[in-house]
Amino acid sequence: MLQDITTPTLREARPCVLETSRLTLRAPVLADVAAIARLADDRVIAENTRRLPHPYSEVDAARFVRALEQTGETAFLIEHLDTPIGMVGINRPATGRAELGYWLGVAHWGRGFGTEAARAAIDHFFETSEDNLLIGHARVSNPASRNILEKCGFQWTGVELHRFEVIGSSAPVDAFRLTRGVWSSLKAWANAGRRS
Repeated sequence: MLQDITTPTLREARPCVLETSRLTLRAPVLADVAAIARLADDRVIAENTRRLPHPYSEVDAARFVRALEQTGETAFLIEHLDTPIGMVGINRPATGRAELGYWLGVAHWGRGFGTEAARAAIDHFFETSEDNLLIGHARVSNPASRNILEKCGFQWTGVELHRFEVIGSSAPVDAFRLTRGVWSSLKAWANAGRRS
């Protein structure tokens, strides 16, 4: 009977959907494979993400969607006006290490969608996990990605070398971190009413 099911069980069974003023973020499904492949199949995107191959096919997209079920990685398809425009998520390459990642189709750059989606994913991360730290990286040749991280409150920690699949070698990246304390302060400041 429905009344015998506790509220947390119903909540856990429902897929997570995040909404912002312009975007909807939801788990990608196999029906999204063609749209994901169409958006991600751009060398410029692959050169700025560590794991995306180029060319990026529907087989790659299907493999990614299926792998999400086994890896525990949190990934959201970003939609604007019910149209997929990119991906955002939290990867956990090691225990106690969580990393924000995102990409948008080139046609959707420069409109603030990346920052809006990243903020939603960050809020979800800190609201649903007990982790106190989230890291992020931006290739040094990608100032737009660096701007997203800075607008979300991340603090620069230095430069690292990371391997990029599409270029077949390592490239320098700016490393960033966002602590739960900084995130909480930013949320409190944003929610504080101003009086004239």
